Amino acid sequence: MAGLIRLTTIGSVDDGKSTLIGRLLHDTDQLLADQLSALTTASRRRGVRGVDLSFATDGLRAEREQGITIDVAYRYAKTPNRRLVIADCPGHLRYTRNMATGSSTADLALVLVDSTKGLRDQTRRHCAIASLLGVSSMIFALNKLDLMGWDEEVFEEISAEVRRLATRLGLISPVVIPMSALHGDNVAERSANTPYYGGPTLVEALDRATPRSWATSGSSGMRFPVQWVIRHPGGGRSYGGMVAGGTLREGDEVVVQPSGEQTVVRSVSTFDGRLPEASAPLSVNLEVFDDIDIGRGDMIAAASDPPSLTSSLHATVCWFSDAPLSTSSRYLVKHTTRTVGASVLEVLDRLDFSTLAKSASGELVSNDVGSVRFELHQPLSVDPYSENHHTGSFVIIDPATNATVGAGLVGAPEEPPTAAGAPADHAGQDAGSRPAGLLAGSRPAGLLAGSRPAGLLAGSRPAGLLAGSSTEAAR
Repeated sequence: MAGLIRLTTIGSVDDGKSTLIGRLLHDTDQLLADQLSALTTASRRRGVRGVDLSFATDGLRAEREQGITIDVAYRYAKTPNRRLVIADCPGHLRYTRNMATGSSTADLALVLVDSTKGLRDQTRRHCAIASLLGVSSMIFALNKLDLMGWDEEVFEEISAEVRRLATRLGLISPVVIPMSALHGDNVAERSANTPYYGGPTLVEALDRATPRSWATSGSSGMRFPVQWVIRHPGGGRSYGGMVAGGTLREGDEVVVQPSGEQTVVRSVSTFDGRLPEASAPLSVNLEVFDDIDIGRGDMIAAASDPPSLTSSLHATVCWFSDAPLSTSSRYLVKHTTRTVGASVLEVLDRLDFSTLAKSASGELVSNDVGSVRFELHQPLSVDPYSENHHTGSFVIIDPATNATVGAGLVGAPEEPPTAAGAPADHAGQDAGSRPAGLLAGSRPAGLLAGSRPAGLLAGSRPAGLLAGSSTEAAR
């Protein structure tokens, strides 16, 4: 096995994401007999002939009644050379926040495109958000091509549009596959209906993919947000948390922020015993030599390469709430294990998903993405998102309701290049450096020396921290 890939399936509503996941599981013999029997029974109850494979992920009663995906569903799968954790994300505009949650820790995106409708604005929105989150490898599945008579001209026309979008987003060698999720063409087996297509099947494309890992990507030094202070029965204390960047070793010189005090690592351990070192994203117990004041929310970092300690934040924000984001509002910002109050200084611009250009805007409404400047009531230790997904991301909370209303990435979105040309659509995924995309790679100039979020949700990925749902037809 070449390793684990976190795969997010995205695209507009009714494009067939759930059905494709069900087809992939079915055609690779990963649905057990009792699961297949349950799907058959559920399909019969809904008046569906045969087996509705979308029910493999759409398990809620409301999802099956409406033929939609309401919340992110996770399934485990494997190919001959890969293990997969698949996030089936909703496609409806109203539930874009759920798509952002499901994609926040993804290594690779599978983008569904309905061949009868082409590349829609919601698909562009999903791709742009995934790109902002650092997903630079994508496989595009041109679904329902059987309804277009497997027309080669339709395939080439949509493929050209996909390549233009990929160029604008700075994607790495996107793969474009003609297929029918309903009938299984080019999913696990090559289809005789597409003699003009010489690229990989979906299973082959997943096998060849070499995306960067969400958990270990980035170039920041060691980062250890303190989650818990552990008091020992005989006296003394240690600190529990997850290594959020770099490698933590015994004897390392570290700095504690925001206090600025320095010390040396005495030991690193887990329940299984002492370790000479620990790398992201391992959760460990840390002891230091000096008796200094360290509490939950503090950041222990490499003394030679600490994060930026700042009270001003320039970030790219994906807004989830029905109430707009404006300068008259105050919020809470949850960053790794620390939560501070924040005021909105300025909404600089918003991203137009049709053109991927930025336009001036004084506020962000639901499902908008734009650049925002915050004033923090207490300082945070941050890195640019391009350097550390953990310490470069945060969520925004409404203090009145405790609802999560937005998610932010440290840094402003770049204007994508407009040059003609596009990566080859049948090339294998390349693990090389990422071209200029929507999110600035270097530390942003401005109020903040730069910082990079820890995936949308600080640290490990909870299933559904951001409330919401999405719709998707059973096809």
